[in-house]
Amino acid sequence: MTENREQSLSYKRVLLKVSGEALMGSGPSGIDPEMVDAVAADISAVAATGVQVCLVVGGGNIFRGIAAAAKGMDRAQGDYAGMLATVINALMLQNALERRSVETRVMTAIQMASIAEPYIRRRAVRHMEKGRVVIFAAGTGNPFFTTDTAAALRANEMECDALLKGTQVDGVYSADPRRNPDAERYSQLTYLEVLARDLNVMDAAAISLARENKLPIVVFNIHAPGAFSAVMRGEGLFTRIVEAS
Repeated sequence: MTENREQSLSYKRVLLKVSGEALMGSGPSGIDPEMVDAVAADISAVAATGVQVCLVVGGGNIFRGIAAAAKGMDRAQGDYAGMLATVINALMLQNALERRSVETRVMTAIQMASIAEPYIRRRAVRHMEKGRVVIFAAGTGNPFFTTDTAAALRANEMECDALLKGTQVDGVYSADPRRNPDAERYSQLTYLEVLARDLNVMDAAAISLARENKLPIVVFNIHAPGAFSAVMRGEGLFTRIVEAS
C-alpha cells in the first residue's frame, strides 16, 4: 500500500466528523482528556493556516441510542439521550480548543441556551468567516438519524469543500483491519462503490447525501499525531470518496 501524495487538497472550508469513540483513547468508554487535547491541537493547527473549520461530534463513547433500543429502550428516547452525549463531547472539545486560544462556538440542534447557541445556518457561516471553529452538537435534532448523516447535512449547509471523517484506522478497508490483517485498503472509492460493497464507512443516508451534492469525503486515522494537518496537505494515508470520473 502506497501513501497518498498530492501537493494540496486545496480545501478552504471543511467539516471534520469526530466520532465519540475517537475521544475514548485506549479506554473502553468515556472521555480521555489527553486524546481530546491531541484532537484539539490538530484542529488548532489547521485553523491557524486560515482554513475555515467546523465539526460534528458523535456521542458513542458515552451513550448510543441504537444499542439502548436493542435492550428494550424506546428508540426515539434513546436517540435523544445520545444527542445529549454529543453535547458533552462538544463542550470538552470547545474547552480544549479555547485553552489553545482558538475561538470556538458550540451550536446545538436542540435548544439549550444556557450552554450553547442554537443552530442557525447563517450565524454558523458568519462565525467561520470570522475565523472561529464551530462545533455542531445534538446531531440533526431528530431521532433515527446518525451523526454521520448530521455531518453530511451540515457540510452541505455550510457549503464545505469536503467532509473529513476521523476514524480509528487510516482509511477505508474491505473489512476491519484490526480483525482481518488481509483486509484491503482503498486509496479512492466512488460513492456507489461504497454503497454497493456495503463498506462500513458512514451510513447509507450520509453517503447518498454527499453523492447528491458531490461532496468529497476523506477518511483518515485521527489518532495519528498531526493527521488532520497532514491530510489537509495531501500527505499520509487516507481514502477519498468522490464521484466517478
